[in-house]
Amino acid sequence: MTLARLRYGGLAVLVAAAIAFPLAVTNQEAATLGFDAMIFVAAAAAWNMFSGYSGYISLGHAVFFGSGAYAAGIAARDWQVTGAAIFALLPLSAAVAALIAVPFGLVALRVRRHTFVVVTIAIFFIFQLVASNIAVTNGTSGLNAPFLLWSPVTFDDRFYYVALALAVLAVALSWLIRGSRFGLQLRAIRDDEDRAAGLGVRAMPVKLAALVISGAVTGLAGAVWFFFIGQVYPQSAYDPIFDLTVALMAFLGGLGSVAGPVLGALVLEPAQQYLTQQLNNAYLSEILLGVIFLLVILVLPRGVIPTAGERLTAWRAMRMAPAPAGGAAPSLPAPPATAGEDRPAGPAHAREQSR
Repeated sequence: MTLARLRYGGLAVLVAAAIAFPLAVTNQEAATLGFDAMIFVAAAAAWNMFSGYSGYISLGHAVFFGSGAYAAGIAARDWQVTGAAIFALLPLSAAVAALIAVPFGLVALRVRRHTFVVVTIAIFFIFQLVASNIAVTNGTSGLNAPFLLWSPVTFDDRFYYVALALAVLAVALSWLIRGSRFGLQLRAIRDDEDRAAGLGVRAMPVKLAALVISGAVTGLAGAVWFFFIGQVYPQSAYDPIFDLTVALMAFLGGLGSVAGPVLGALVLEPAQQYLTQQLNNAYLSEILLGVIFLLVILVLPRGVIPTAGERLTAWRAMRMAPAPAGGAAPSLPAPPATAGEDRPAGPAHAREQSR
C-alpha cells in the first residue's frame, strides 16, 4: 500500500511540475530545454515499447524519427500547408513512420538479438544515404518548416505543451501495453522466445505490431521536433546519436519499466545539453555519452528504478520479519548425515549398541 501511494504521489508531483514548468521558468533557454526533454521522454518511452518489452535492442529508431519529420515537411511543402494547420499533418507523420516500420520489421525481425542490432544499424544508414541523395527531400539542402505566426513570447511555451501532451500520450500507451495481454506476450518473448512460441505466442506478428506502434509514436516526436526547429537535414533527422541517447535513457532508468525511460530522459537530456554548452569540443559530449552508456550497463544493468525497487522491497521485508523468541538468533537445521559420519544416538541406535 505504501509503495502504491508513493508511486501515485510521485506521479502527481511530476505531472504538476511539468505543467507548471513554463509558468515558473521564463528563461528562453530553459523553455527550449524543457521542450527537448519532453520530446525525448516520448521518444524513449516509444523505444521502450518495443525494445524494452521484447528484448530486441534497436539502434535504428532514428529511421522513424527522421521519416516523421520529412513526411511533415514534404506534405507541408507540396500541399502548401501554412500556419497552425501544420499540426493537422501529425497523424500523417505517424502513419508514414508506421508504414515504414512494416518492411523494416519484416527484414530485421527475421534474425535474433545481436544480429538484429546490426541489421537495424544497416537500415538506418540506408535511410540516411537515401535522404541525402534524392530530390524529394532536397538532398543535403534539407527542408524548411512553414512559418508560424506566433508571438516570440509564447512560441516556446506553446510547443512545450504540445511536446508534453505527446510525452503523456507515449507514457500512457506504454503503461497500457505493459498491463495488457499483448505486453505479457512481449515480455514472454524477451524472457525466452522459443518457450513463448511453444506456449502459443505468435512471436513474429507480436514483435512486428510492437515495432509499428513504437515507430508511429517516434514519427510523431520527429514531426513535432521539426516544426519547432524549423528545418531538417539528413544528418539531423537520421542521427546515430539519437539512437544511442534513447537507448541509454531507457537503460539508465530501467529497461522494460514504464517509468524508467521517463527518468532517464529527464536526467540525461538536460545533462547532455549542459555538457554541449560547457565543452569547447563538440565531440567530447558524445564521448562522455558513450562512457556513461558503458558505466550504466556495467554498474546498473537493471536500471535505477528496478534496482531501487528491489532494495526497498528487501529493506521492508527485513523490517517486517518477526524477531526470534528471546532475542536469540534463529537456529539453522542440522545438515543431513553423510557416509562415514557418526549418526546421532536415538532409540534404534541405542538398541544396536546394547546388542
